[in-house]
Order: sequence, then structure tokens, then C-alpha cells
Amino acid sequence: MPSFLLFPDCFFALKVWNAQQAGAAAVLVADDVEEALITMDTPEEDTISAKYIENITIPSALIEKSFGETLKKSFKKGEMVNVNLDWREAVPHPDDRVEYELWTTSNDECGVKCEMLMGFMKEFKGAAQILEKGGYTQFTPHYITWYCPQAFTVSKQCKSQCINHGRYCAPDPEQDFSRGYDGKDVVVENLRQLCVFKVANETRKPWVWWDYVTDFQIRCPMKDKKYNKDCADGVIKSLGLDLKKIEKCMGDPEADDDNPVLKEEQEAQIGKGSRGDVTILPTLVVNNHQYRGKLEKGAVLKAICSGFEETTEPGVCLSDEIETNECLDNNGGCWQDKASNVSACKDTFRGRVCECPLVNGVQFRGDGYSLCKRLLIISLDPESLKFERVVITSLGTDGLFKQAFSFLSANGPGKCKINNGGCWHETRHGQTFTSCVDHDDTCKCPPGFKGDGVNSCEDIDECKERTACQCSDCNCKNTWGSYECTCNGDLLYIKDHDTCISKAAAQAKSTWAAVWLSLLGLAMIASGGYLFYKYRIRQYMDSEIRAIMAQYMPLDSQTEVPNHSSDDRA
Repeated sequence: MPSFLLFPDCFFALKVWNAQQAGAAAVLVADDVEEALITMDTPEEDTISAKYIENITIPSALIEKSFGETLKKSFKKGEMVNVNLDWREAVPHPDDRVEYELWTTSNDECGVKCEMLMGFMKEFKGAAQILEKGGYTQFTPHYITWYCPQAFTVSKQCKSQCINHGRYCAPDPEQDFSRGYDGKDVVVENLRQLCVFKVANETRKPWVWWDYVTDFQIRCPMKDKKYNKDCADGVIKSLGLDLKKIEKCMGDPEADDDNPVLKEEQEAQIGKGSRGDVTILPTLVVNNHQYRGKLEKGAVLKAICSGFEETTEPGVCLSDEIETNECLDNNGGCWQDKASNVSACKDTFRGRVCECPLVNGVQFRGDGYSLCKRLLIISLDPESLKFERVVITSLGTDGLFKQAFSFLSANGPGKCKINNGGCWHETRHGQTFTSCVDHDDTCKCPPGFKGDGVNSCEDIDECKERTACQCSDCNCKNTWGSYECTCNGDLLYIKDHDTCISKAAAQAKSTWAAVWLSLLGLAMIASGGYLFYKYRIRQYMDSEIRAIMAQYMPLDSQTEVPNHSSDDRA
């Protein structure tokens, strides 16, 4: 049975600390007025909370006054009350991407809060970049600014703490106007960090913002007197960002005019929908709801992961650091076929779900708890396709005889027509590649791809791996499954030799080739004419010689001519 501890005149953090010291497992702080919930924090806590705030280990939450009164009445009646403090049910999850924003500051000399914020930024950077690079989240940094009343814009305090003639201000870092850095220095660096994000986002690398802010904290701290433009420019250059674009984005801090970037920030501070106004630093907003937990990597990651629809959360949300795999214990109570190691249990951030799986392109059907089955019906010409193995698997735990036919190893002309032969295939931009070959028992990635051919084939970047288009004048562009190679200037790419040559030289080469071919043709014609002429002359001379010789002696081809003597003539 919970007990109530009343601490009406102390700060929120001290209330929780005192309750923890008294043995409480959790703390619910009921508001004393009916209003929208706020974050349990106040600026005045810094000096007195430094000793105990880091040692608070129990969960705590602020609840509305009406809900607190309802709980008190239930306790007085002796009713059983079950309160579950769980971010997984508190954050809305409308789609498969989480939008979150962090309201922060570049000031590193504001005491415990700044130290806590700087530590969180360094610790959370890795997880934030993984989520952003994978397209799982859309992160936006924000910075709170105040404005100086019109009547005081010419005062010494406003001039030292504000830019753009009192429009955008920040508190003095040391709370001392006579020494150290001024509030306007903080505003300028906040503006620079906003512009770093905008420029990085334009290059589709918004996660570079995390690199900048953490590197700036390390290389340009106020305590070392390096909190200035020169140090910031060095960090920007080291990250390969366009310094001129960032400076253009920042504008002129001395101008008597609105700064578009900071004006947008001031407008964003006003509460919209269920988010509420942003009034303190730091403030984290997840899916347009203010996060009210501890600013620590594990806790914040849980809040962000709770913003995903169930079964759509990325792997980082299921890491051992923040989550346990409920499918490891008795398969989560879901259906399982141990023989084939197929299970309906799917681990999610909110727990496990029992859903019949999709295995090798075959969808199992059933309730996921006691039964999952598959039925594959195929009509084939037995001569065009042969199956080497047929497995009959008994499925289901309800006592009924369930069967499914799984044709595991097929080859022949029709192999690739059935579920692509169990091999990888993918279509992009109207172009399809497959690793299936009808007359081959294995799956082989096609040219231009690499992988096992079964689960995946990844595009080979011929340009990066230096397997093509590597001549000095070549410009290589990788495409899916191939590459495109062009040459600088008036050059022509010769793919067979992987080189660039002058188009004029190629044309001259073609011209000389045509000349040589013409000469060769004329030579052949001349040779043929000569041989024909020689043959005809010889034939004519042979006939003449034979005619002359025939007058004096018979030839083999002639009959003997009788010789008439003078006696005969008498």
C-alpha cells in the first residue's frame, strides 16, 4: 500500500530525492492547480540540486490535479490501484518514422544543467546518427532566445546580451556582466549551430550537426577562452562543410532587422497542439509530445523507440542495452516448428507479438499462437522441371493433421519461374536483375553485383572499387548493376581499352583505314585482271601454236591425214 509524503515547499527534484531516501519505489507529483502539465524543473534548482540530482534512481512523473485526487480517493477506499510508468504507452506512434527535436544551447558555463546537457550530447551522438542515417527518425535542433523590451534596447545590459538591436537575447553565461563572455556570444554561436544544421541538411547529411556540436564542446570551451568564431570555423572546415553558406545563413548580427532563422526559432517556442510552450533548457519533444524523463541515453532512446509503430522499430531499439528479447523464453508462447526452426514470435520494443512468418517467399497463415500453416499448389509440366527433394512437414499443435508441401531443390528450364528459384531478384526503375539461372543448381549474382545470390546481391560500385573507368581523363558514374563512363573535353571513351582518345584522332584513324582498304581493293582487282589477262593470252597462243604445228605433224587429238604420193596422182 503506497503512502503519501508531503513536501509542499521544496523543488521537484528535492521532492523525489526525499521520497527515495524514505524508501519510495516511484514518485507521482500531483499538481496543485488545474493546468497543462509542465516539466518538473525550475532554474532555481541548480545550486541546491547538484549534490543529489545525479543520484536519483527511482522513476517520477507529474500528474494533473484531478487525476491525483482520484488516486487519493481510491487509496482511502482501500481499492487496488495499479500505476504503470512506461514511456512505451505514453508517446504516440502514428507512422514508421519518429520526429523529435531537442531544445538546447551552446553555453557550457551554466552549471549542472549545462554539464548534464553536454554529457548527454556526447553520449547520445552515436545512437542519434544511426537512427538518422537509417531514415528512422527526423531530428531537428532548436535554441531558445529571448528579446529585450523596446524601452531597454539601448541599455548596456541589452547591448551585451542581445543581437539585432535587442531582438534575440540569451542570459550572461557567468551571470556577471563585468567579466567573461556575454549573452550575445551565446546567441551568435546558437545561430551558427542552427545554420550548420541547415547547410548539412541541404547536403542530405543532417547527422553532421551532432559531430559539430560535440567537437565544438571539446575544442572550443568557454573555460579555455576558445569560445569564438575562429575556433568554430576550424571545426566547420574539419567536417567539410561550406563555411560561406553558413555565414550567409547567419546574416548580420548588428543589423536593425529580423534574422529569419532566429525569428523562426522564436515562433517555434510557442506551443502547438499537445506539445505546449518550450520555456526551459533542455527540452526534448518526441512526436510533438514533450519528454519529461531523465536526460540520459537509455531513457531518451526508450522514449524515441516508443514512438515507432509496433514491429517497425529499428534494431537499435532492440539492443540488449535497453530491451530484452522476450522470444528467447519459451518462444514467447508463440507457435514454433522446431524441425525447420520457424517461429511466429517477433520481438518488438513494446514486447513480443505472435504473427505467422514469411519464410523464403512463402507466407504462413494462422493465429500465430497455436497454428501456422502454408499451402503451396503448383501445376507444372513434369518434363520441364524436376524436384530433387519433397518435404512434408506436419504443422500445428491442435491435434489435427496439417500438411504443407515444400519443394526445396528444383532445376531445369522452369526453375526460375517458381518463386524465382529461391534466388535473389529485385526491380528498380523498371529494370530487373536476378541471380537465378535455369540450368544451374546454385544462385549466382549477375555481373555488376556481389553477394550470396540467395538472400541478397549488392551493387558493385565499379567506380569506387577501381575496376572500370579509371583512366586519367575518365569520369565514372556508378549505376545499379553497371556504370557510365565519360571523358573530359572533346575526348571519346573506348570501353574495350578503358581509355579516352581524341575524337579527331579517331576520325583520322578511320580515314586512313578507309584509304588502306581502298588501296587493298584496287590491288586485288589489278591482280585479278592480270591473272585473267595472262590466262587468255596463254590460251590464244596455245591455239595458234597448235594450228601451226598441225600443218606438219598430226597432234594427239587429230586423226592421221593420208599422205598422197605422186604415183597415186598418176
